[in-house]
Amino acid sequence: MTSPLFPRVTIIGLGLIGSSLARCFRVDASLAGHVTAGDRSQAVCDRVLELGIASAATTDLGASVEGADLVIMAVPIGAYADVAAAIGAHLKDGAIVTDVGSVKQAVVRDVAPHLPDGVHFVPGHPIAGTEHSGPDAGFAELFRGRWCILTPPPGTNGAAVERVAELWRRVGSTLEIMEPGHHDRVLAITSHLPHLIAYTIVGTATDLEEHLQSEVIRFSASGFRDFTRIAASDPVMWRDIFLNNREAVLEIIQRFTEDLTALQRAIRWGEGETLEALFTRTRTIRRSIIDAKQA
Repeated sequence: MTSPLFPRVTIIGLGLIGSSLARCFRVDASLAGHVTAGDRSQAVCDRVLELGIASAATTDLGASVEGADLVIMAVPIGAYADVAAAIGAHLKDGAIVTDVGSVKQAVVRDVAPHLPDGVHFVPGHPIAGTEHSGPDAGFAELFRGRWCILTPPPGTNGAAVERVAELWRRVGSTLEIMEPGHHDRVLAITSHLPHLIAYTIVGTATDLEEHLQSEVIRFSASGFRDFTRIAASDPVMWRDIFLNNREAVLEIIQRFTEDLTALQRAIRWGEGETLEALFTRTRTIRRSIIDAKQA
């Protein structure tokens, strides 16, 4: 029988991404042998065992990583430093540590100093998700047809990077390697700004007069419904994303604000050609996303 890609895996944080990976390991024995779940919440650990998506579960994060060949950090970015400090001394020589966070420069900053020599750090970001969270929200098909970006720091062991890349390929993702800072700038426009806009629009709706607010909810068109779906995402996760990618996000917000001001001017002065030209250009982007099967 062929040995699994990683004989022993620990997943720290069993939300949507962590529990989806656990389900991937359960349905494909070639990925992992023994899977341990580590989570600060005893209720989450109990639920993970009830679902049968891990062989063991514990709130002792240090103990959870002992003997692990691969450790996957799937907690909010604001918790990374504390988690890395808790597990660093318990990692075996040759272990690989990776993560699933949406910001990469902060991850390298907060995790790398706590990892001992001989442990390989391969930061990652699967671009997949829903507005749901918790161990019951996961599903093994989450990563199929989606991108996963790896951002290994300079000098990272090439074999370790390839093993993490192979894991993501086997769960259905397409791989890309990026420099951490470049990743953060790209995601600021493709993910972080849209979420900020969604939170703002839905927040504006909740501040309307009561009778108007009820009609907004009652007659929601698909556009507003899409915004409410995005704005229902994990508030702690997104708080940490904005605080840890603030420079890139603020730069993109400034550019967006300038573009919005130009659009406001075009509406005020009845510049129909300007509006149509913008809408035509943005329609092309949507078609490109559909063609890339990312819709």
